[in-house]
Amino acid sequence: MNRSKLLFPIFLFLIVSSTNAQFHTLKIPKPSNEVIETQTLGVTDITISYGSPSVNERNIWEDPNVIPQNGDPIAWRAGANMNTTITFSTNVSIEGSPLKAGTYGFHIIPKGETYTLLFAHNNNQWGSYYLDTEKDITLTVDVTAESCPFSEKLDYEFLDWKENEVKIGLEWADKRIPFTVSVDLNKTVVESLRSELRGINTYHWEAWNDAANWCLAHDTNLEEALEWANRSINGGFHGFAANRNFTNVGTKSALLKRLGRTGEYTATVNELKTMDYSENQAFQFGRNLLSQKEYQLALEFAAEANKKYANSWILTINEGLAQYFVGNTKKAVKNIKSAIALAPQQFHDRFNTVIEEMQAGTYQIPF
Repeated sequence: MNRSKLLFPIFLFLIVSSTNAQFHTLKIPKPSNEVIETQTLGVTDITISYGSPSVNERNIWEDPNVIPQNGDPIAWRAGANMNTTITFSTNVSIEGSPLKAGTYGFHIIPKGETYTLLFAHNNNQWGSYYLDTEKDITLTVDVTAESCPFSEKLDYEFLDWKENEVKIGLEWADKRIPFTVSVDLNKTVVESLRSELRGINTYHWEAWNDAANWCLAHDTNLEEALEWANRSINGGFHGFAANRNFTNVGTKSALLKRLGRTGEYTATVNELKTMDYSENQAFQFGRNLLSQKEYQLALEFAAEANKKYANSWILTINEGLAQYFVGNTKKAVKNIKSAIALAPQQFHDRFNTVIEEMQAGTYQIPF
């Protein structure tokens, strides 16, 4: 008998077996689809990556085969397939407890209506099967479940947004597991601005001005913000990209006022009076003067701007507000009535209310 004929079936079996054992790169639909979602809190990017299983008519929150209870025998992966991960691009706080920037495996231990959330520095696991709850965990917090509209698919929602915090809720079936993420807004934004201003933005006066304005609006980092405003005006190395204009000089004046540098502030305002400006720039600068309680300056500037831009209802409003705050209520009301004749219809009711408040002596600018 030909020996090669005997060996061929064995050889073929080995080839087929070996081929079947190989991993391939085909994208095959999964029952629990993969989701990657990123939201930005301030300048902090929050990215959650998870598998999204379906309820499929199961009693998921009570079935230990779906969600292990009390960590018995393991924690829950807070999703499907690989462990859920959550990434923070800056340092954050979770329910008030600090957590450094980075990527964490996210796991949950249900304990009745209390849920222990585990943020694991060991973040690349299949499920929670090999999670070491003593060695792998960076942060543990406890939260209470909430009810929510029914969700067939497990998902994560970003809720109750504030400037420096957001609530993230794992929602599945009729239950939400919420936790609050907060940031030190001023610290993270200023650090981000410093970094970005060293890149391509260093060549744009608008970037330096916007960074200075952000600090002004949040009353933080004012000395450095003044340096940024001056950089917007004077440019960088050898004056490169200098752009002295009404906008950035106006930002400088507001910073000088906030810093209490009276002499420099007055000189900068006088400079602004000599510069070219648009109608909208004049309106915004007038509002800034009013917010600084520089009512006489606001009145003088609004009167000049109204000569340059006749029949401007926005500048007429500014002049009326300034008249009111220097004590000329009759002139103020006259200005507001003139503005009503020029302004779009949708503003008329509000301006009539302003007149009533001025006549009652109760008007305040809603900054």
